[in-house]
Amino acid sequence: MKYTLSSSKNVSGEISVPGDKSISQRAFLLNSIANGIAHVGNICVGDDKASILRCLRSLGVSIVEHSNCKITNSKECFEVYGRGRFGMLEPSEILFAGNSGTAMRLIVGLLSASPFSSQITGDESLIKRPMGRIIKPLSSMGADISSKNGDDFPPLSIQGKQLQGIKYEMPISSAQVKSCLMIAALHSEGKSEIIQPSLSRDHTERMMSAMGGDVAQEGLKVIVNPSDLTSKDISVPGDISSAAFWMVLGCIHPESKIKITNIGINSTRLGIIDVLKSMNANLYLENEREINNEPVADVIVKSSDLTNIEISGDLVPRIIDELPILALAACFAKGQTVVKDASELKFKESDRILATVEGLSSLGADIIATDDGFVVNGGKKLTGGHCFSHGDHRIAMTMAIAGIMAEGVTTITGAEAVDVSYPMFWDTLKILCDALDLHKNE
Repeated sequence: MKYTLSSSKNVSGEISVPGDKSISQRAFLLNSIANGIAHVGNICVGDDKASILRCLRSLGVSIVEHSNCKITNSKECFEVYGRGRFGMLEPSEILFAGNSGTAMRLIVGLLSASPFSSQITGDESLIKRPMGRIIKPLSSMGADISSKNGDDFPPLSIQGKQLQGIKYEMPISSAQVKSCLMIAALHSEGKSEIIQPSLSRDHTERMMSAMGGDVAQEGLKVIVNPSDLTSKDISVPGDISSAAFWMVLGCIHPESKIKITNIGINSTRLGIIDVLKSMNANLYLENEREINNEPVADVIVKSSDLTNIEISGDLVPRIIDELPILALAACFAKGQTVVKDASELKFKESDRILATVEGLSSLGADIIATDDGFVVNGGKKLTGGHCFSHGDHRIAMTMAIAGIMAEGVTTITGAEAVDVSYPMFWDTLKILCDALDLHKNE
């Protein structure tokens, strides 16, 4: 599917974004292994939600959708009937995680400790993403996991075992890998210690703790003891990674004012706001509050004169998903922006280093790929052109925002990729952009 669009003179409005994808998936999985019944509202939309729900239902979890949920003040609500820590049922078919790396990694952590055999796979993109970073530590805990071709890529076959606690130093910070190991640790014998080289998003720690799990954090170390969870109602805050596209649009458009409501501002996810503020963004928070152990606020962003920045080291895990759209922000900043220590980008839904550089270069940006990031020389005007999503939702949305800023018409092939996380993206774009000329072509 192709979308064509052109620049917009004005960008303004008040919008909301889908519920946070990371929190939504954890809310479903942790309530599935908890004791009791929970309501989960304001969840993420798109294919990733469907992927984890399909997997959990195949494992015997009853998850019922309702049109209204008074507990979470959400129009859409899911009632999750927890089966307890060891209550999963052997699936009658191969589990399919779609395009969701989060779903696959979290589910594999659960399957490793479940007393049955199972298999899990994904779509064409996901089966190209290596799973060695979870297979190695899980195997050290006693897990029996094999890949079809012996190369650590899905499909994976798992024979559930009684796992043992582990002390594991992660070579690279990853919230997905950490969460996978934490879920396995809940089902293990003995204490587990997971040591990160730098902080990554801590939604799993917060949620497990709120549900009564024996979880503690000491600096970069997460300590998990086997323990039962109690079901908990959760209203999911807006996804800051989805909001990032509108934050950047508000900064780089010369005539803009955007308010984004109910956004999760977890300290481990504030990298996008910290970076934009360091780039001199006209951005601030209001109505700060806390919901279900997660901080929330409204974000206001206006036209800004951005300056260059270097992004590296401990900052990278905090903004790994936002780096493609930050590359676009750098195109409109004064000076040279450097992103390094971000080789993790190569193992996302696409090789996001190459996909970002290729897409923005096709519109005239001065951007060069490196082994672990990219270098952007700001100030060069963008012109319309032809971009490809590479089947990656974040690349598709980045190119759409670039198209709003480019002179002339921009065409994005593979634009349907946005449905993975943000099916209403195009509708929100129309709300914000005055007289937007947007066309969909099958």
